[in-house]
Amino acid sequence: MDDQTRIELEAAAFRTLREHLMEKRTDVQNIDMMNLAGFCRNCLSRWYQEAANERGIDMTKDEAREIFYGMTMDEWKANYQTDASDDKKAAFDKSFAENVGPKT
Repeated sequence: MDDQTRIELEAAAFRTLREHLMEKRTDVQNIDMMNLAGFCRNCLSRWYQEAANERGIDMTKDEAREIFYGMTMDEWKANYQTDASDDKKAAFDKSFAENVGPKT
């Protein structure tokens, strides 16, 4: 397989993952994804931002999130985010530290 085809297939898989998370499974909470898989929608949008920045494209965290979520973070939270239990929050803190690093 040539590099261009590989890149196109990877991009198609990413778009499908984004669509799945943003349109078909809005019920799945970021905190649950982070606790189970070590990444969430915010991680995906951060990776998108980092890739843009590495290529000289100026993009903020909020801009990347809006591109990924298709709306502002405030809109997403108002429409889809639910309250998390103290146990989930504690598990999130542990997972975040292990997978992302210390909170800043």
